[in-house]
Amino acid sequence: MACLKLKKFEEFLQTVDGFENPKVTLEQYVTPSHIASHMLYTIQSNYDDLENKLVLDLGCGAGMLSVGAALLGAAHVVGVEIDPDAIEIFKSNVEGFELDNVDCVQWDVLALEDIDFDLKFDTVLMNPPFGTKQNSGIDMRFLRIGLALTDRTVYSLHKTSTREHIKKKAIEWKVKGTVVAELKYNLPQTYKFHKRSTVDIAVDLWRFEKR
Repeated sequence: MACLKLKKFEEFLQTVDGFENPKVTLEQYVTPSHIASHMLYTIQSNYDDLENKLVLDLGCGAGMLSVGAALLGAAHVVGVEIDPDAIEIFKSNVEGFELDNVDCVQWDVLALEDIDFDLKFDTVLMNPPFGTKQNSGIDMRFLRIGLALTDRTVYSLHKTSTREHIKKKAIEWKVKGTVVAELKYNLPQTYKFHKRSTVDIAVDLWRFEKR
């Protein structure tokens, strides 16, 4: 971590391949390298929550956050992803960086709600689905599952427009929730129903700490 500068780190993440045929039902959008690099660099440099830590990436997609966490010194990273096509790209990205401490498990994140795990991760990362009319509230379900799988911290991206709702949920769940960065998520035209070539979405990077 000490020898890897932010600019170089972002350049590395720019080479991570994204989805070949993103699935709208899974709300598949690549986490932009600019967002991922600043998110992960902040997590490590400000809180030391990646280096030598056991890290879980929920809904890991093509592996942007998993690869980035490993590059910043995570002891081991486990990604969880339901889509086999995304997992193939994930594996290719991991091989491209010659990482031997990153694994991916094919599993439905939402199915983890009813499982009690003895193993707890040090740090959980996620860029959860923001939730459409068909799956409203899915971001909160992801977050609740992430909190159940760690004894320490969860880092998650959420629309800034949901900030007050998330504050109330953090209090309800008895965890310390802090917005550590405000980011501009540049969403490219990914699906046919998108009217514009690109749109900026205000996003918060949250840090949730188990008490």
